Amino acid sequence: MPDERTSYRVCPLCEATCGLEIRSRGREVVSIRGDEADVFSRGFICPKAYALKELDADPDRLRTPLVRRNGMLEPATWDEAFAEIERRLVPIIRERGRDAVGVYLGNPSVHSLALSLYGQALLRALGTKNLFSASTVDQMPKQVAVGLMFGTMLSTPVPDLDRTDYLLVLGANPFVSNGSLMTAPDVPGRLRAIRRRGGTVVVVDPRRTRTAAEASEHHFIRPGTDAYFLFGIVHALFADGLVRLGRLAEHTAAVEEVEALARPFAPEAVAGRCGIDAATIRRLARELARAERAAVYARIGTCTQEFGTLASWLVDVINVLTGHLDEVGGAMFTRAATGSPHTRGTPGRGKGVRFGRRRSRVREAPEVYGELPAACLAEEIETPGEGQIRALVTVAGNPVLSTPNGARLDRALASLEFMVSLDIYVNETTRHADVILPGLSPLEQSHYDVILRQLAIRNVATYSPPTFDPPAGHPSEWQTVLRLAAIVAGQGEGADIAALDDFVVMQRVEHEVAAPASPIHGRDPVEIRSLLAPRRGPERLLDLLLRTGPYGDAFGANPGGLSLAVLEANPHGIDLGPLEPRIPEVLRTPSGRIELAPEPIAADVERLRAALERSDGEMVLIGRRDLRSNNSWMHNLRVLVKGNPRCTAQLHPADAARLGIASGELARVTSRVGAIELPVEVTDAIMPGVMSIPHGWGHDLTDVRLAVASAHAGANSNRLADELVLDPLSGNAVLNGLRVAVERAVQPASP
Repeated sequence: MPDERTSYRVCPLCEATCGLEIRSRGREVVSIRGDEADVFSRGFICPKAYALKELDADPDRLRTPLVRRNGMLEPATWDEAFAEIERRLVPIIRERGRDAVGVYLGNPSVHSLALSLYGQALLRALGTKNLFSASTVDQMPKQVAVGLMFGTMLSTPVPDLDRTDYLLVLGANPFVSNGSLMTAPDVPGRLRAIRRRGGTVVVVDPRRTRTAAEASEHHFIRPGTDAYFLFGIVHALFADGLVRLGRLAEHTAAVEEVEALARPFAPEAVAGRCGIDAATIRRLARELARAERAAVYARIGTCTQEFGTLASWLVDVINVLTGHLDEVGGAMFTRAATGSPHTRGTPGRGKGVRFGRRRSRVREAPEVYGELPAACLAEEIETPGEGQIRALVTVAGNPVLSTPNGARLDRALASLEFMVSLDIYVNETTRHADVILPGLSPLEQSHYDVILRQLAIRNVATYSPPTFDPPAGHPSEWQTVLRLAAIVAGQGEGADIAALDDFVVMQRVEHEVAAPASPIHGRDPVEIRSLLAPRRGPERLLDLLLRTGPYGDAFGANPGGLSLAVLEANPHGIDLGPLEPRIPEVLRTPSGRIELAPEPIAADVERLRAALERSDGEMVLIGRRDLRSNNSWMHNLRVLVKGNPRCTAQLHPADAARLGIASGELARVTSRVGAIELPVEVTDAIMPGVMSIPHGWGHDLTDVRLAVASAHAGANSNRLADELVLDPLSGNAVLNGLRVAVERAVQPASP
C-alpha cells in the first residue's frame, strides 16, 4: 500500500479561500477536511471543498487535447493541437486583422495562479480589441464605481466583519456565497458573531434568503430598485442632519453635489417604487449614522440590474457620509501581500480610471477596463464588416449558459471559422471549439489567490504547492498559455517556452526597478532575476510580487520580510493582521481625494429619476445562489447535485394561486428573447410579483460531454435575459428585475 500523506492547500472553488487538509494515498484522495490551523478559515469549509476529490477523478474531465476532425472532437497530441491552431488561426489574423479574434475569459481563471499571472501575456500577444469576460455579467458596476471614486478597479472597500456592530446587506446572500467581492471564510459564523456581541444585521432582498432568515431584520425590496432605496437613505442623512464625515472631510470632494443629486429621492418619493416604507428608510439611515461601527455591503443582486453602477456607488456614498469608510468596523481597504494598483505608485494620488476609449463595432457600447460587454459577443460574431469576430478563444468559461440570450450566442458560435478553448470539459460552449486544450486538475497545480486576497476582510497570505504531480507529458497551464501566445505573435507553435517565460519575468522586473516608489527602485534587473532562480513559471512571478509587495523582503533590503520561501515554510498561511485605515495613501484619483460625485455617475442620475414612476409589470425575474453551485461545471459532480432538484422557479403563494400553478408543476416563463419550462416551488420566502430561478443550469444541449450534469439538466435562466439591455455605465448585463410572463405549462400526460 502506498504511504498516506497529508498536504495543505486553499480551496479554489469560490471566493472564501478556505484552507484544506487533504489526505491522499498514492494518487488517490482519501479525505478532505477543513484545516484547523489555517490562519484565516480556522477549519471552516463548505460542501464544495470535498467536491475537489470528485473533480480530480471525474472521467469527463479532459486529460488530453481534442481536435475537430470530420466534424467530431477527437483526442490528439499536444503537438497536433498546437499545429492545428497555427494552421487555422494564424491565417485569420493575417488576412482579417487581430480584431477578427475575440477572447472570452471565464471567472474560474481568477482562481488559477497560472492564468492570473500569464493571461495578460496572451492578450498582449494577440492584440485584439474584442475582449470579453464574466465581469460584465457579475461585478463590473462595482469596479466602475470604486474606480471613479477611489482611483483603481480593485479599490473596493470590504466590510470589517469581525469588528462591526451594524451591517446592512443588499442583493447578497453570504450565508450561501460565503462572500463575493468580500473574501471571508465562514461568513455565517462571522455574521452570527455580530449578533452575539449585541450588533445588528439588516438584510434587504426580494427573497428571504438564508442570510435574511438569520438576520436581525429583513425587508423585501422590489427587484432592480436598490438605487432608489439607497438614495432615500442619502436624502435622509442630509435632511435629518446625520452626515458625519469626520476625518474624511478634508479628503472628500463634491459632498454638496451629492446632496443636490439626492433631493428628488426623499424616502416618501421612493417608498412606492422600492416597496420599503419611508419610516423604515429614515430609521435605517439614523441607525447607520449613529452606530459606532457600521458598514453597508451590496453584491450581485445590485450589480446585475439596470441601475447597477448607481446602486454600487451609493453603497460607498453612504459609508462615507456616515463616517464609516476606512474606519475600524466599517468598510475598509485591504493591503494585499502581492501588491495592488492602490499600493503601487505615489501614495495618495494617481491617474484614476478612464472608460470609453473605444466602442464596440455594432452597438457602440463603451469599453470598460479594456473589456467590451459580454452581452455584445453574439452580435460581434454575427454582423459582417471590418472587425467582425471570425475566431474565438475562450478561457475557462461557458458563456452559452452564463451570458444573456445564450441561445443567440450558441447559434453565433456555430458560425465561427475557428474556435479554441482552454477548458477541462466539453461543455455547452466548448462543444463548438475546433481545438480544446485541457488544464490540469486543481490538485495538480500550485495556488495563490492573487486577486481574491485584494478583497479579503483580513490581510493574510497562503501558498499551496501541488498535491499531486501533473501527468507525464501534460504541460502546466502557464506553458500552454505561453505556447498559444507564441503562435498568435507569429513565433510558431515550436517556440522556446523557457525563453518566453524569461522574457515575461524580465519585463516585470524591469518595470519594478524603474518605478520610483518600488522598494527595489534602481536595482540591477539582472541581479533581481538571478535572485529569483531557480524558480520558473508562476512561482517565479509570485515570488517577485511578494518580495516587492507591502510586506516583502525587497530582495534583502527588508530582512525578515515576505517571500515565497517564507510562505512555503508556513503551509497554514501567514496572518498579516487586521485591516487598517488607509486614506489618504490608498487613493489613486488625479485629485488625491475621494470623488463622491464622479461626472459619469452624476450624469446618470437623471435616468434613475426619469424611471421613478415607472411600473415594472406583473412579474419580474431574479436569480438565486446555491451553496453547492457557483459555476455551471459544478453540476457535473455528484456530491454537488445530489438530493432534491434545485433548478426550480420559486413563486409566492398568491402568484401561484392567481396563475393556477401548484408546487411541483411546470411553469412556462417567457421574455422577449426566449422561453423555458421548469418546476415551481411555492414559498412565502419570496415577495409577490417576483420569480426566482438559479443560474448556470440548462445542460440539455447535444454534443456535451457532461454525464452527471446532463442527467440533472435543469433550465437555463439566461435564455430569458435580454442581451440588448445593459447598465450603460458598466456594460453589465441586466439579469435581475427582468419582466417576464408566467403561465402554467402544459403538463405531460400520465403514463
